[in-house]
Amino acid sequence: MKVVGIDPGTASCGYGIVDERGGRVRALGHGCWHTGAGEPMELRLKTLFDGVARLIVEHAPDAVVLEESFVGADARIALSVGQARGAVLVAAASAGIACAEYAPARVKQSVCGYGRADKAQVGRMVKAILGLSAVPTPDHAADALAVAICHALAPPLLRIAG
Repeated sequence: MKVVGIDPGTASCGYGIVDERGGRVRALGHGCWHTGAGEPMELRLKTLFDGVARLIVEHAPDAVVLEESFVGADARIALSVGQARGAVLVAAASAGIACAEYAPARVKQSVCGYGRADKAQVGRMVKAILGLSAVPTPDHAADALAVAICHALAPPLLRIAG
């Protein structure tokens, strides 16, 4: 199973691609799209849409998975993250790719064994699980790989429930 994981955001949107076979996962790539705060929102969202569409064409994944948004006190940030999520979901739907979402605590529990793990712990565990030579950077890419691992190694019924 090939999975594209996304850590959504408009300023920085992380992505990670993993391939799972026989309970073992390997990284196929990771990175982060950055958009400028001064750019019009529609162009920022198009950057994310186009980036996800390119990943889908290049890797032909079985699923695109996102980390659910953590909604803090700032409604503007929540709105922009929601818009980024929409761009990702539409890119996947346009390609006919199934989507799933996981709460941050579920991702951390799956990858670290502890639902309140910090970013450094998540990065180290992603490195260990995937056998990487270094912790993936930036943090958004590590988080995207973590959500992809979470989905790839989830029991089949959990994957269906998303």
